Amino acid sequence: MERVSSDPLAPQTLPSLSPYRRIDRADWARLAADLDQPLSETEVVEIRGIGDRLDLTEVKEVYLPLSRLLSLYATSTKRLGEATNQFLGEADDTTPFVVGVAGSVAVGKSTIARLLRELMSRWPGTPRVELVTTDGFLYPNAELERRGIMDRKGFPESYDRRALIEFLTKVKSGADEVRAPFYSHIRYDIVPDAHVVVRRPDVVIVEGLNVLQPPPAPNDVAVSDLFDFSIYVDAELDHIAQWYVDRFLALRQGAFTNPSSYFNVFAHLTDEEAVTTAMGYWNEINMPNLIENVMPTRHRATLVLNKGASHAVESVLLRKL
Repeated sequence: MERVSSDPLAPQTLPSLSPYRRIDRADWARLAADLDQPLSETEVVEIRGIGDRLDLTEVKEVYLPLSRLLSLYATSTKRLGEATNQFLGEADDTTPFVVGVAGSVAVGKSTIARLLRELMSRWPGTPRVELVTTDGFLYPNAELERRGIMDRKGFPESYDRRALIEFLTKVKSGADEVRAPFYSHIRYDIVPDAHVVVRRPDVVIVEGLNVLQPPPAPNDVAVSDLFDFSIYVDAELDHIAQWYVDRFLALRQGAFTNPSSYFNVFAHLTDEEAVTTAMGYWNEINMPNLIENVMPTRHRATLVLNKGASHAVESVLLRKL
């Protein structure tokens, strides 16, 4: 008897045993063949993150059909909520559809989250879309220093998980207004008294490294328990490492030159010094976090985007209903 991998995302000898549909790029792109491109090239450039190679073709062939699928899920979930309220004889009180976006540092998940916010807002059933990043739920640097985990920033223990759970619980309970802390990438820290405000939109997108993490204890709530749909952005380890270095080099010429930037000390590094510094951060912090905490959560996603070396999505895995 041939053995089948226990990894639900691995190629299967018996694909019928996988909980996912595997859809190659060409077949996925055909799902958007009759859809109009809603974004201009200028809008795509504004959405694109440093190091990402997002273009109009990628938007049309990958993210437009994904946004349509998410819109279908959101409107169907809303109809189910309305039917349930009618069955219970209660007033209609549907809550936002929550989408989680997970993946490694430098894999492009922030760009994807921003792009999906723009695309989903163009569909009739989901005109109001908000984006929240879990960076806002990192402990402030002073607290990380107090706990002795400043060098583990981005690892699960560096986040105020309870505050994130409380935020999402309020969102899913239909609170009129919910506030999330604001994180500054220039300061590399939480900004006191600054907030991201969510006022009952149709969709809330939550983007972050560890949003698919299982609960720390059997009776605890996982962040992903409060998601209606989740996306994992996947790629080969070597490709992500190269993207991380490329992004560091680009930031050295851009954001790091800001005198207010936490990383201004890196602005004057030579190319060789910058590559060495970036690889040090990758090997000591980001790669271990990816291997230990982020990659093991990809099988928890509803949909997985598999990227190739060029940052283009090559295939999609969609969980069967």
